[in-house]
Amino acid sequence: MEKRAAVGDDGMVGTAPAVGETASRVQNAPTLYVVVPCYNEQEVLPETARRLGDILRAMRATGSIGPASRVLFVDDGSSDATWELIEGLHRNAAASDGLFAGVKLAHNAGHQNALYCGLMVALRRGADVAISIDADLQDDVRLIPQMVEAWDNGAQIVYGVRRRRDKDTVAKRSTAEAFYKLMRLLGAETVPDHADYRLMGRPALEALSQYSEVNLFLRGIVPMLGFKTERLYYDRAARFAGTSKYPLKKMLAFALNGITSFSDRPIHLITLAGALTLLVSFIMLVYVLVSALTGRAVAGWGSIMVSIWFVGGLVMVSLGVVGEYIGKIYLESKHRPRYIVEEELQ
Repeated sequence: MEKRAAVGDDGMVGTAPAVGETASRVQNAPTLYVVVPCYNEQEVLPETARRLGDILRAMRATGSIGPASRVLFVDDGSSDATWELIEGLHRNAAASDGLFAGVKLAHNAGHQNALYCGLMVALRRGADVAISIDADLQDDVRLIPQMVEAWDNGAQIVYGVRRRRDKDTVAKRSTAEAFYKLMRLLGAETVPDHADYRLMGRPALEALSQYSEVNLFLRGIVPMLGFKTERLYYDRAARFAGTSKYPLKKMLAFALNGITSFSDRPIHLITLAGALTLLVSFIMLVYVLVSALTGRAVAGWGSIMVSIWFVGGLVMVSLGVVGEYIGKIYLESKHRPRYIVEEELQ
């Protein structure tokens, strides 16, 4: 390839890439889609768009991503001005660099479904690689070029992992650690301290598209895909603006969904607990018979009440766990769509 001479700041003549070489690099650069699920994010969305726009424009300029790369906002049925802001970003981008695109869901389908929708839209539009990131700017957007570089070096899935949790409360930190340990104990493969900040190459996206379950738990599905992975670590920041969309109730429901979606061990544990309860009951029966034969008084009301409460509680918990699985079977059997797209902005 022909080179042209270039004069540096120090006055020395060096060699710079020819125009044709630069054009070839841009032409062969991958198409990147950054998928951002949004639910009532009007306070933070302008800043999110600014930061992501700066990152992608800089990557376009260096030829590390192609000109068809986009930031794809997915409005998950917001009730505020989130969609109007996305439309404004799209209009402004259409007149300049076409960087921002949008998808509006007809109703609130949930974070995981909105994220899945964005990834599938990116796949359909020809993305070579997609990065998912939340709109709250807690994840470090400066990691995006490193993710693309890791993909360029052969990794099909790149996880953004929190370096530490020192800013979390003791309760949140301990419950998060307990969740990951429980998931590992139950046989589900997850990446500790990883949320949904990840890169997926096109083969990984195509593999993900084959998962048709309604109860999505992407943090458990993606590690099951089996492609070459890499982890990049970063410091998680505080939410830039707005309020968290995951209060304690939703976090507990999310954790329960993850556990019951990827392991049937709770049912096996119920069987084991039932067997142990029967064993204890048999031992108590032998004790009662021996006590009666030897003429010793047998504890009455207290032991009976404790046994009733214990067995009753065990039965209720068992029914609840089994009910969770039956409920999931019920939802899956109806084959309802995960989401309905109302509008798309190219």
